[in-house]
Amino acid sequence: MAVNFQSLAEEFTKFYYAQFDSDRSQLGNLYRDHSMLTFETSQMQGAKSIIEKLVSLPFQKVAHRISTLDAQPSSPDVGSVLVMVTGELLVDEEQNPQRYSQVFHLVPEGGSYYVFNDIFRLNYS
Repeated sequence: MAVNFQSLAEEFTKFYYAQFDSDRSQLGNLYRDHSMLTFETSQMQGAKSIIEKLVSLPFQKVAHRISTLDAQPSSPDVGSVLVMVTGELLVDEEQNPQRYSQVFHLVPEGGSYYVFNDIFRLNYS
C-alpha cells in the first residue's frame, strides 16, 4: 500500500514539534544509534548524543510555528520520506521570532518511522 507522504509529514511534524516544545528530552524514541543530527555547524550521531544536544540548547521555553512543509518520497524501494520545514520559533521571553529551516529523513521501521537524518539551521536575514 502506498504511503501518503504528505499526511505522514504533517502528522510527524505536528508530533515532533509539540514534543520538542513541551519536553525535548522525550524525543529519543524517534532516533536510532545510526541517526544523525546536524544542528547549525555541529554534527552528532546516535539517539543519546542527539538528545544530549537538544536538551543542552540554551533556552527553557520554545514554540515552533510552521510556515511551510514539503514532503517527497526518498526511495521507491524502502518507503522513506524527506520532509522540509521552514518556520519561526520563539524562545523564552523573546518577542521577535527566529526563522529556521529543518529537514527530516524518515525511514520506515516496524509499522512506524524513525528519523535517520535531521538537519536544522537558523535563517538570518
